[in-house]
Amino acid sequence: MKLFAKGEMEKVIHLEKEVIDIVEKAFTDLVQKKVQMPPIMRIDVPEYNGEVDIKSAYIAGYESFAVKLSSGFFDNYKLGLPSASGMMLLLSSETGIPKAVLADNGYLTEVRTAAAGAVAAQHLAREHIHTAGIIGTGAQARYQVKALKLVRDFDQLLVYGRTHEKAEQYKEDMERELGIDVTITRTAEEVVKASDVVITTTPATAPVIKGEWLHPGLHITAMGSDAEHKQELESSVLEKADMFVCDVIAQSTRLGELRACNSQRVIDEAIELGEVTAGDKKGRSSENQITICDLTGTGVQDTAIARYAYERLTK
Repeated sequence: MKLFAKGEMEKVIHLEKEVIDIVEKAFTDLVQKKVQMPPIMRIDVPEYNGEVDIKSAYIAGYESFAVKLSSGFFDNYKLGLPSASGMMLLLSSETGIPKAVLADNGYLTEVRTAAAGAVAAQHLAREHIHTAGIIGTGAQARYQVKALKLVRDFDQLLVYGRTHEKAEQYKEDMERELGIDVTITRTAEEVVKASDVVITTTPATAPVIKGEWLHPGLHITAMGSDAEHKQELESSVLEKADMFVCDVIAQSTRLGELRACNSQRVIDEAIELGEVTAGDKKGRSSENQITICDLTGTGVQDTAIARYAYERLTK
């Protein structure tokens, strides 16, 4: 069994188009192949505002699969630490014997999650956009915008964060890294009303986006709701959208934005992203459509990125 550290992975795994393509294929595999993907297991640590998730998926025909442990401790910023951490275990599909421990400290999860956001934008956002908006200022807020830039060009970024200091640091970092103008807004409403694409990356337990803020042509990717107590979008947001897409309907109903949805029509018409990537269902079909994508995170994404990382690390 091989052991790889985060630093080794950072040298060979980067947020780039190839990774986006690999994650897109994982969504397609989920609807086209025989996949064994159990429900997400979560352990809550309320005393420290933390949670640990365990995800996995075996995809028929693949010689290996991953079991991933990821943690989110959302008060870590007070200690000067990132909120996300974790590791992946890659096992042989034939024998069950571990092939590698990928001690990525959450890095592979950050990359594959950002890539999933890019897949959603690629199929659901307008082809030509001017302004992107981000709600949240943490690590995933950075990765998501970098991933979006790989599939959609834009000139301006609006950001709203819970503290002005973190928003200022985010602005400085993203202007330097992407060479675009970043504007800090006073409210989430300003972000939504002025953006062509909005990404939410928060651990919110109450909606941060309201239906009355939506406008024609808007696309929203909601990343934050992955537990029964979380919610980023009002039910009215889903009801006003022309198209609601999620990674897995059963997961979104249990952990994501469909959990708090009051419209049976929205639930009945929900589409899984894999159906779109596979070409079974259409993505955006007009400039004026309002589209939503809810991403709760899937084990197939973890198996895909872990297998790719192992391949690159053992070349």
